Formats: sequence, C-alpha cells, structure tokens
Amino acid sequence: MTEHNDDLVASQTEGFKLGEKKTIQEYAELDKNDESLNRWKASLGLNTGNPIGDPNDPRKCIIKSLGLEVEGRPDVVIDLSAPGALDSLKDKPFTIKEGAKFRMKVVFQVHHEVLSGLKYLQVVKRKGIRVSKDEEMLGSYAPNTTDKQTYEKKFAPDEAPSGMISRGHYNAVSKFLDDDNHTHLQFEWSFDIAKDW
Repeated sequence: MTEHNDDLVASQTEGFKLGEKKTIQEYAELDKNDESLNRWKASLGLNTGNPIGDPNDPRKCIIKSLGLEVEGRPDVVIDLSAPGALDSLKDKPFTIKEGAKFRMKVVFQVHHEVLSGLKYLQVVKRKGIRVSKDEEMLGSYAPNTTDKQTYEKKFAPDEAPSGMISRGHYNAVSKFLDDDNHTHLQFEWSFDIAKDW
C-alpha cells in the first residue's frame, strides 16, 4: 500500500483557515439565544437525542458501508463493518460495465465530537500506472444520536471509461480523512471494466 501513500494527499484550499475546535457542550452554549444559530445547530443534529457513541471506542468516524448505485440495477453495497470485509475487497473485484453512469455513496457514524471537513480520496491504477485521482468533500457533521443514527452521503455522478483499451483490471486505494488530516479509514480494492455486466 505504500506506493499509493504519496498519491493520497488531500489538496489544500488556498486561504482556508481551520476554525477553533469546540466541544459539543461549547457548541450547545454558543449564543444560545440566537434563533438563527439555534436552527443551524439543530440542522447539524446538535441538542437532539442521546449520544450513541461507545465511550470505550476512541474512533470519531466509523465508515459503515460503501455502495455503488447504477440506474436500473440493484445497488452494490459493501458492509465495511463485517469482519474481514476490508481484506476481501482487493481480492474480489466487482465488475462495472464500460460507459455506465454510476454514483458512489457512503454510510457512516460520527462519535464523541463534531467532525470537521470529512473528505474521500481515491487513487486508481492500472498495471501500476495512475489513471485517476479523485477527491470528494463530504462535509462536517455532529455526533450521531438516537434521533439520527447514521449519515448517508452520495457522491457526484461519474461515468466508467469505455472502449477496448479501457477494459480490464484496476486497483484502487481509498481514504477517508478530515481537516486535521486524521485518516479514519484507508483500504485497497479492485474492479474490472468489462463490455457487459
């Protein structure tokens, strides 16, 4: 996996400055008489429900599943919380029809504190040569509660390459990280581009 590590560096937005980190309690108390701010905090899920995070589990973001949506076909969903799920991704490629339009989606949970600037990075290689590098900003999220137990984020639509030269086997490395450059999940996987499903 080390050959991909240099490729999996997030881009930096020029002029962007990280705000000061706050605890959930500090957010709850922040300008508590400001009605518009209270609506914003409610939209994040702050001040609603009871926390669901296990205090003994230090993870701040838990990626539950990844999915591939293709119109007219059942979704391909990979349950990342199942034992051994990550280990089998590289050795059991799935097939994508050339030229197919698809969209990825992720289901995840946030625990303990506000997660700022979650993003997804992906590098795809074929025969050891990088063919694409993608970055998808997923956003900032409050910890999940009994009122909102998971988040689901759909990525921008994409299209599989087509043509005889594009068909074949691809390897990829994906990573979920936040504004602090903390990696929440990194894994290798593979797929095949084929003439048909």
